[in-house]
Amino acid sequence: MPIKVLLADDSEIVRRGMRQLLAAQPRIEIVGESSDFARTIQLARDLNPQFVILDLHMPDETKVTPQDLKSQLNPGVQVLAISFANDEETKELAESVGAAVLLDKIDLGSRLIPTIMQLSCDAAV
Repeated sequence: MPIKVLLADDSEIVRRGMRQLLAAQPRIEIVGESSDFARTIQLARDLNPQFVILDLHMPDETKVTPQDLKSQLNPGVQVLAISFANDEETKELAESVGAAVLLDKIDLGSRLIPTIMQLSCDAAV
């Protein structure tokens, strides 16, 4: 069975990069994309991915916050928080959304796939 992933980032360039990276993995299926928190919540509920790759700093005109996502996810969905910031405030924000991990966007090329594979294996145990 494929590992279903939802991409959530307000930058089309970042989403495109993640799409290209993940498309090279036959076990990973991108089930949707979003550029704001409200749409991310809706897609996560409708598509039931195993992972939501979530940009913690997306602007959202609907005033939905990243913390709103945590209570709206289906059971078992894991959040992989991503950000260019790696400060204490961002780490606390990642924790507040229940993120399994916080990845620096600079390191996505080397860390995203191994992280997904590891967490997917851990969830299967």
